[in-house]
Amino acid sequence: MGDKPLVPALCSDERLFISKIEGGKRMEKIKITLPDNSVKEYDKGVTVEKVAKDISEGLARVALGAVVNNDIKGMQETINEDAKVRIVKFEDKEGKKIFWHTSAHIMANAVLRLFPDVKFAIGPAIDDGFYYDFDTEHRFTPEDLERIEKEMAKIAKEGHKMERFIMPRDEAIEYFKKKGEIYKVDLIERLPEDEEISFYKQGDFVDLCAGPHLLDTKKVKAIKLLSIAGAYWHGDEKNKMLQRIYGITYEKKKDLEEYLNRLEEAKKRDHRKLGRELDLFSIHEEGPGFPFFHPNGMVIRNILEDFWKKEHAKRGYGEIKTPIILNEDLWHRSGHWDHYRDNMYFTKIDGNDYAIKPMNCPGSILVYKSKMYSYRDLPLRLGELGLVHRHELSGTLHGLMRVRSFTQDDAHIYMLPSQVKDELIGVIELADYIYSVFGFKYHVELSTRPENSMGTEEQWELATNSLKEALEEKGIDYIINEGDGAFYGPKIDYHLEDAIGRTWQCGTIQLDFQMPERFDLTYVDKDNEKKRPVMIHRTILGSIERFMGILIENYAGKFPVWLAPVQSIVLPISDKFNDYAYEIKKEMEEKGIRVNIDDRSEKIGYKIREAKLQRIPYLLVVGEKEVENRLVSVNKRDQGDIGQMKVDEFMDMVIDEAENKK
Repeated sequence: MGDKPLVPALCSDERLFISKIEGGKRMEKIKITLPDNSVKEYDKGVTVEKVAKDISEGLARVALGAVVNNDIKGMQETINEDAKVRIVKFEDKEGKKIFWHTSAHIMANAVLRLFPDVKFAIGPAIDDGFYYDFDTEHRFTPEDLERIEKEMAKIAKEGHKMERFIMPRDEAIEYFKKKGEIYKVDLIERLPEDEEISFYKQGDFVDLCAGPHLLDTKKVKAIKLLSIAGAYWHGDEKNKMLQRIYGITYEKKKDLEEYLNRLEEAKKRDHRKLGRELDLFSIHEEGPGFPFFHPNGMVIRNILEDFWKKEHAKRGYGEIKTPIILNEDLWHRSGHWDHYRDNMYFTKIDGNDYAIKPMNCPGSILVYKSKMYSYRDLPLRLGELGLVHRHELSGTLHGLMRVRSFTQDDAHIYMLPSQVKDELIGVIELADYIYSVFGFKYHVELSTRPENSMGTEEQWELATNSLKEALEEKGIDYIINEGDGAFYGPKIDYHLEDAIGRTWQCGTIQLDFQMPERFDLTYVDKDNEKKRPVMIHRTILGSIERFMGILIENYAGKFPVWLAPVQSIVLPISDKFNDYAYEIKKEMEEKGIRVNIDDRSEKIGYKIREAKLQRIPYLLVVGEKEVENRLVSVNKRDQGDIGQMKVDEFMDMVIDEAENKK
């Protein structure tokens, strides 16, 4: 017999195993979990691009990167641990971030080519595009933007790879010092000592950057630079004023054209412009960020608040009112001092420290603590249209959308643990109803535990799962927004879509196990033992001010009849018909219709044009025929002349529209 081999022949799987051994070390494997919960195994260090190609070549062609365990990564980046992976395209917000971040680098490259003396600050992606801050003696002009656009298009077409590399901290500082890039040096010096210092290179252009980026520049096909603004370094007015260029880019020219059309439409709808034209509100330099509401604006505001109160009363909410100034100790107890004090205002009363409330919840909690509750008393629903104040930076203030004082349509629900699901569903149903009245579509995001938070992992998991279950029971799709919850609990955020496709974050539902503990909230259970209630914090409109701003832009100032400050205006053809005009005006006012009259000695055509500029739903022209037959000639907004109607018939129509919220 011949000699037998000392080891048996290798099977194919064993040969594969051996092939994965280099230098006596086995290649480490990682598991990738995809959105459909399928799991794929890869070598550690696999690129996002490789994972995308394995899913499908078609996906890889349109993919821009991926969300990897909540981090956004570019296609060229590696995955080095077990991870949940979601490939993203341009239509995903994460994909847009990658695309626009790369576009900021392309713009910086173009500016350097055209203005070699420039120094670079920061260039992030934002919600609608990107910007970059520059330090140069040259003052940028609109003509410069056109030149930069052309150079950006050239760079994009050159198809430079976006190559990532790292550098030791000291070397990185020295590198930028030699180039005179003082702002990059400052950025590195502000980073933690153990922070990885990463760079991205495209062609001969190198920038300090954490990423993520596109594979290369050639996907950027459509470019538009929008505006030039001033910006202080680090937002500090003591620092040098830099020049900020804003831009937007797309994969396709038609998408850019659609965006620019929306931008023009948005300018026409700007609530600040319409607020002046329709005499709704004003903001004065004596109180930046503190809006003043005029009579027309107060009509809308009061209608909104009355509607809110009635709908909440139907659903068992009691209304409360809490003070806007409370002592500082309360805010230490609530956790706001540790997590929110930079956004708060403070004052002294009788030598003691007080804070102006940035949120309503501690006040509501004190109302709850003012008596003892039994399990039979719960759930307790307490609603409050509460005025709050928050210190927003001056550069972020924007009409009614970003202010320093606003009224939250708050409510806090105190409940048994067994009631959580039903109460969440009740709030979800109320939000859906209220948004439907205004004709808003919406999408929902579920925001999870942030880094700076209170409570145990178990509490957060329970709260997060409760929100998920409620949404799923109502059949509502949602997006996970990792790490964006409140410091005391996870939350559901509602994003409303307006008439031109923009989204606005409004309502929120937050589930909270922390505040009841911090304030020692209790109820007496069936066993006569004191137990801890669970708390829901929620808003639906968000803030009255911001919601009004959204409504102004959504309707372009053309409010439906039930919200319109003036529902109709009477326009006599000449002075001799004024008496009849005042007579029907009085009748309409007695019926609760909001009506004005234009009795000026002007031609009727001029009066009609003026009234249309005020976007009044109904114009009522009265002359000889109308007086003889007790009629009004009705001109309907956006429809024109709809003929003559009896006065009573017209009043019934307007009342019906208002009552049915049309």
